[in-house]
Amino acid sequence: MRTLTVDIKDQPYPIHIGPKLLDRGDLIVPHLAQKRAAIVTNITIAPLYLSRLKQTLAASGVESIEIILPDGEQHKNWHTLNTIYDALIAHRCERKTTLIALGGGVVGDMTGFAAATYQRGVPYIQIPTTLLAQVDSAVGGKTAINHPQGKNMIGAFYQPKLVLADTETLATLPKREFSAGMAEVIKYGLIRDLPFFEWLEANIEKVMAREQAAVIHAIYESCRNKAEVVAQDERENGIREILNLGHTFGHAIETATGYGTWLHGEAVAMGTILAAKLSQQLGHLDEIDLSRLTALSHYAKLPIAAPNVGVDNYLRLMASDKKVREGKIRLILLSKIGKSYIENDATHEVIVSILPKS
Repeated sequence: MRTLTVDIKDQPYPIHIGPKLLDRGDLIVPHLAQKRAAIVTNITIAPLYLSRLKQTLAASGVESIEIILPDGEQHKNWHTLNTIYDALIAHRCERKTTLIALGGGVVGDMTGFAAATYQRGVPYIQIPTTLLAQVDSAVGGKTAINHPQGKNMIGAFYQPKLVLADTETLATLPKREFSAGMAEVIKYGLIRDLPFFEWLEANIEKVMAREQAAVIHAIYESCRNKAEVVAQDERENGIREILNLGHTFGHAIETATGYGTWLHGEAVAMGTILAAKLSQQLGHLDEIDLSRLTALSHYAKLPIAAPNVGVDNYLRLMASDKKVREGKIRLILLSKIGKSYIENDATHEVIVSILPKS
């Protein structure tokens, strides 16, 4: 097991990474405010890991209730969120009842948002079971649901008490989902960590083969990078924005194609390539670096050709992005691999130049 800390000023919390952590009640129970917890999961994860987690908690004298949601990005909405609230109220859960998110990014985001808002705030723990959630969405305290007009438009910053990343849960992850998680892994190398990007280039076959040591290293380095950024800027008023590389384009792709058609990581990967192409178009990123990114994305089995959803759709949805300031689209771009920056002045004309057209 490897451990690091997200050093938030008022509430630092640990991230534990390694195999068989679902069996480690000693890592979970100290973070519970009472010997009662509500486990939120979905119909896919429940048959795989729910009983195991419940047994771990029961062995430590913790009573648990289960809340099982439908699976998929298309269910990340108010209706599903109310399913969580309904269960919490029906079981008379209190302010000291900890919510435990057992699943991928959708489960984690909705559980976190429910925790932030139920009785004005209850504690929660993240136990991510997908690569994308283990390296990104479970860390940093962003919680949200989607709106038909935009992804993650309704949410809150709310930090977990603990992140427990059991790497053995990745064994049951479909290949497409594992590749989608690699989009966020690659992102950390691009935005601030050239040595990590170079390590990924040299070890991509081991990671994609899910060799335990390589996967744990990739998760640890991703979490380390995110934790360092979040500690500097918890609520995304500055440097934390660089974590959104590829997300403005990516969220537009997800929304325009219908939630769930493109996996979040697939859309982010494609958005990252579009951001890199825009960086090159603006004269910042050279052709060699763009080629390295494209090659690594290809090896990770990520998409490298953007969907043609219409230029107007791209621009309209990007203009609704949460990072827009005073009507200007703010984009995270690259000056080189390992160095990112915030671009405020990219014109519609230059953005259109790198978008797919009929």
